Amino acid sequence: MVRLIPIDDPADERIAAYRDVRERDLVGREGLFIAEGEVVLNVAIRRAGHRIISLLLAEKRVAALADLFALLPPEVPVYVASQAVMDGIAGFHLHRGILALGRREVELPVDGLLAGVGAQARVVALFGIANHDNMGGIFRNAAAFGADAILLDADCCDPLYRKAIRVSVGAALTVPFVRLARGEGLLALLDRHGFTALALSPAGATDLADLAPPARAAVLLGAEGPGLPADVLARAVTVRIPMAAGFDSLNVATTSGIVLHHLR
Repeated sequence: MVRLIPIDDPADERIAAYRDVRERDLVGREGLFIAEGEVVLNVAIRRAGHRIISLLLAEKRVAALADLFALLPPEVPVYVASQAVMDGIAGFHLHRGILALGRREVELPVDGLLAGVGAQARVVALFGIANHDNMGGIFRNAAAFGADAILLDADCCDPLYRKAIRVSVGAALTVPFVRLARGEGLLALLDRHGFTALALSPAGATDLADLAPPARAAVLLGAEGPGLPADVLARAVTVRIPMAAGFDSLNVATTSGIVLHHLR
């Protein structure tokens, strides 16, 4: 039976982990994350491997979430507050009125992750993706088109940042990912596991429409503006998405969706 615990004071220590959400997002949560909204909460409880520690809900949202409560372990507390108190806790108006605190899964070693994806596989490798909207969009597309995993270099932002989780509609909680250490050779790693590296670039040598999907494909995407490093482009199959004359730029998350759809 779920425990509904009323919270009347934003300073209540029981909900300290939810206090000043935006400021805490910026400094990190030491193995924890905040998920926001009903869609994401459904994913977090029904499908994600990460453990839910507690919920914080506005009073008006409790009745609609009764079915989800039944899926929670009985020890998970559900804190309930008025909208005003909840806004005071978070430090801004939370119109969705739903927050969950979760603990991250321990990431698999990257070799173990790639070894377990199967003979036919699609992974995404990200270089310097620092925008949380783009990160969330890439995870959403990866989930939609069945990518097996996402690899992040050391300069990528956190996929479990609250905004990235929200934009991904919870996919950041379900698509396996691993962050590589700085200096770890991503292309050598992909080659060791039999992946063909496909580097997306406006100057790519192969049109995407002409690309025969390899059995094990790794889609390499760089940050908007700088794109992929020159040494990465030199060692990969470079692929372009043809566009109308005079325009050669797509949002990186949009690019990921187009490419993953083609590979599927």
